Amino acid sequence: MTYPYQPGPPPELPPPNDPVPPSVPAQPMYYYAPPVYPYGYLPQPQPPTDGLAIASLVVSCSAVLGLCLYGLGGVLGIVGAILGHVARRRIAFNGAGGSGLALAGIIVGWIMTGIAAMSLALIIILAVVSSQSTY
Repeated sequence: MTYPYQPGPPPELPPPNDPVPPSVPAQPMYYYAPPVYPYGYLPQPQPPTDGLAIASLVVSCSAVLGLCLYGLGGVLGIVGAILGHVARRRIAFNGAGGSGLALAGIIVGWIMTGIAAMSLALIIILAVVSSQSTY
């Protein structure tokens, strides 16, 4: 026999949901897994950059500003280009990085030397022509 229905307190209910949903980030966040290498394989580290290559580019770029200082840019351009040539030879010998930096130092250095030489020649020509003028 079953017992008849007896009213009583309602069963325990879970608390109501929060009316405001949690904020959703505007951009989805992506997490990249580290690369997986085959068994026994380790990636080769990057070779260090040669210091002379960096010095070549810095000295050659300072030659651009040195053009305003009475031909100092020509001297700095020659120094930067020579440093670049030495750096390229060292990089070829020991396999360090920075070959592109050295090449950029060579190119900028010789361009600044050429501009300084042309401006010096122009100044000399103008001085000679102005001293030979007759009244």
